[in-house]
Amino acid sequence: ILRAGLGMASGILKLVPNAKVGHIGIYRDTETKQPIEYYSKIPFDSTERDLIVVDPMIATGGSASSAIKLLKKNNCNKIKYMCLVAAKAGVDRILSEFDDVDIYTAAYDETLNENGYIIPGLGDAGDRLFGTK
Repeated sequence: ILRAGLGMASGILKLVPNAKVGHIGIYRDTETKQPIEYYSKIPFDSTERDLIVVDPMIATGGSASSAIKLLKKNNCNKIKYMCLVAAKAGVDRILSEFDDVDIYTAAYDETLNENGYIIPGLGDAGDRLFGTK
C-alpha cells in the first residue's frame, strides 16, 4: 500500500526475488477516518498468484479492508496481509470481513487513540519513512 508500504517492499523482494510488485494508493481522511483510494496498478496475472499486501500498520483496518476489497474485486483470492504493528480493532475488522485472509505482524497493540492511531504504535509510518509531515 502506497506510500508507507514502499518501506517494506525491498525486504520482501530480497526474500522473494521473482515477485511482481503492484501498488494500491490509499490514505485515511483525517476528519472521517475513512480510506480514500487514489491509485491502483496490479500485475496482469495477479489472479493466478499468491498476493502479499504490505503496509507497516493496521490501525482501524480501513485501508487494509479497502485494499483487500479492491483485490477481490479484481478476482484475486490468494491474499495475505503483512504488517509490522497491528491493533486489535484493525485485526478484528479484517478477520470479520475476510475469513480467507491471513495476517502476519511483528507486534500487536491493544488500543487506538481518538484519532485512530495505534498506541503506542510508531506514529505515521509514511512520514517517518520519508521525513514528511
